[in-house]
Formats: sequence, C-alpha cells, structure tokens
Amino acid sequence: MSTSKTSSLNSRKELFITSFALFSLFFGAGNLLLPPLLGYNSGENWFWVAIGFMITAVVIPIIGILAHAKLQGTLYDFGKKVSPQFSLIYCVIIYVIAVAIPSPRTAAATHEIAIHPTFGSSPLLTSTIYFALVLVFVLNRSKILSFIGKFLTPLIVIMLLMVIGIGLFSSEMVTSTSQFETPIVSGILEGYQTFDAIGAVVVGAVIIISINLRYKGSFEEKKALIAKSGWVAGLGLFVIYAGLISVGAYYGSEININDELSNDMQRANLLRGISTSALGTFGNSILSILISLACFTTAVGIIAGTADYFKGLLHNSQSVYIITAIIACVFGVVVGQLDFNSIIIVAVPVLLFIYPITIVLILLNVFPKQFSTPMVFRAVVLVTFIFSVPDVINFVSPSKGLKDLIGYIPLAKYSLGWVLPALVTCLGVGLLTLNQTKKA
Repeated sequence: MSTSKTSSLNSRKELFITSFALFSLFFGAGNLLLPPLLGYNSGENWFWVAIGFMITAVVIPIIGILAHAKLQGTLYDFGKKVSPQFSLIYCVIIYVIAVAIPSPRTAAATHEIAIHPTFGSSPLLTSTIYFALVLVFVLNRSKILSFIGKFLTPLIVIMLLMVIGIGLFSSEMVTSTSQFETPIVSGILEGYQTFDAIGAVVVGAVIIISINLRYKGSFEEKKALIAKSGWVAGLGLFVIYAGLISVGAYYGSEININDELSNDMQRANLLRGISTSALGTFGNSILSILISLACFTTAVGIIAGTADYFKGLLHNSQSVYIITAIIACVFGVVVGQLDFNSIIIVAVPVLLFIYPITIVLILLNVFPKQFSTPMVFRAVVLVTFIFSVPDVINFVSPSKGLKDLIGYIPLAKYSLGWVLPALVTCLGVGLLTLNQTKKA
C-alpha cells in the first residue's frame, strides 16, 4: 500500500512539473505582448477575436503535444510519412526559423520592456548577457524541466493572474468599436505570430527527452503523462490568453498607447499601462520580471530543442549539442538587437509558408493510423504547400493578377486559401485509401 501511494504521489508530481514546464516553454514574448493589443483593437468583438486566436495559439499547439505523446520520438517523426528527405528538410527549416526568429525575439522583448526603460543599456549588452544565461541553462540539460516547472512557471502564472485579475476588477468594463472586419480570422492570423504551433513540435521534443531523462515509466505511462500535461498547459494558456485579450479590450481604452507609435511600442505601452494601473508603481517591476522570465524560458526551450535535434542527427554527439547551442546563442545575440516589431515583420511571410504545413502535419499525426497513410500525408502536404504559395507572394509582392487569382480561391483573401483544398484532399484521399484497404 505504501508503494502505491508513493507511485501516485510521484505521478502527480510529474504531472505538475511537466505541465508547468510545458506552459512556460510555450509562453514567450509574443504570447504576452500580442493578446492585450489584439483585445484593444477588437473592442466589442474581443470574444470572437479570442476564439480565433485560441484556434492557432492553443488548440493546434496542444494537438501537437498530443501528437508527440502518440509518437514519443523527435520532430523528424512528424514528417517521415511524407518521405525521409522531406522530413529532414522540414526539420532543418523549422529549427533554423526557431533560432532565427522567435528565440531572438524573446531577447528583443526583454530589452525593450524590462531592461532599457530601467537601465538604458544597449541591445547588444542585453542580448549578450541574456543568451549567456540561456546557454548556461541549455548546457545543464537534465535540470531544465525540473527548474522551470518547479520555480519559474508558478511565478509567471501568479504575476499574470495578478495583472489580469486586478485589471479586470478595476476597469469600467467599457469597450471601444472594433477595428476588425472579420474578428475570428484576425484572431487566427494573429495566433500565427505566437509561433505556438511551431513551438509545439519544437518544445514537445524537449519535453519528451526531459521526461526520458527523469522518468522511467512505460511507453503508455509516458504517453498519458504527456497528454495530460498538454491538456493542463492548454487550459492554462486558454485562461491567460482570454484574460489578456479581455483586459486589453476593457481596460485598454483608459490607457494612452499613442497611435503614432509602431506596433511594438503600442504593445509595450499598453501592457505597461495595464500593469501600472492595476498594481501601481510596483506594476513596472512586476512587468519587467514577468517579461524576462516568460521570454527566457521560451528561449531555453527553443535552443535546447534545436541542439537536441542536431545531436540526434549527427550520431548522438554531445559535442554537436554544445556547438549547436553556442551557435544558436551567438545568432540570438546578433538578431536580438533588432526591435520587436522588425522581427515580427520579417516573420510574417515565413509563417504564411511554414505554419500551414506544420498545422496539417500536427493534425495528420493524431488521426488513426488506418486513415493517416503515407499517401494521405503526401497529398495533403503537397496541396497545402501549393495553396500557401499565393499567400506568401501576395504579402511580399502583391499584384493585380495575383489578387484576381486569389479571388477564385475560397478564404484566400484572408490568407487561409490552403484550408479547404487541404481538407478536401484529406477526406478524398483518406476515404479512397480506406476503401482500397477494405477491398484488399
């Protein structure tokens, strides 16, 4: 009986640590800065914008974690049914994007909101110290999950709930007119900017390896732990996002964010204004700590995941892990000197290209095996790629001819032209495959 109790306690402890660590690895710069301004701009339609935002920033990422629970491998396993060559190229692209955009973006956000207003230091100094600390955590690989789950995430959650709770209770609950014509679609596309779907396939692999280092259970026990942790982390993300969007909608009208400023400064001013109004002068200190911790844990997860992948790719070499981590941190120092909004602008065409492919890979990997055959994977990924190209070209170099073409593609004017073709292809090829299997 004593052994059973101990096992049960250990299980709850693992669930607590893993869920909190997963939440923290997801919750970075964009996750904190994007929702309040989204709520501010959505005004009376904040609820519908929040629904759209949840689809790409919560639902898809958590399905990604469920796919990881099912596969319990690496990012390579997500695309291997298309072909080994495709999966290798996809993995390299994902990790290069992760190191080049979301990781440096965490340093930029930390500098702009937490460090520069207080110390007036240069971006180079901030990003150098920031990624030096990230490197220390990444090189102490086995302790990442425990430290983040036990200490950093509870602190982040407590501070977030303070800002949201006090902000909502102290506001007049008055919203402005919405600036969005299609609130749900605007929320979906803004959810791209969180990088959470990419984060799911990257940090999910970090969670898998960390669990294997800490927890000696069976495949099914680990599957249950990862899946439950995903649901708990997803619930946490849902509550925090909904809170930040609503507080931006209800409380934002009382704060002057200066419409002439760039979007990144508007985001920073709004979040700083909410924190200060809710918590007084203490709010600035809370916000600085909150931004720093949220960004830091995400950067650690991204770089650890990238180093893990290339280590496994090159004969499980620890030297490769260390070298990859160092290169990723050096790159973070260089790119981290750009301002937050510049990094977002660079990210948009990249996301319009890689996000749809990532979403369909996540969804296909949670489908039953008899339906998600290699033929289905190949057809759906190919169609998704083809119908994503016009979105990217239209953003980079719009033309009248392309706009006319996009007019014939359902949802393409919302940068979602890939959705229906991918769905139709999935159902058509899937049913055809099932029918052939039954005949055989």
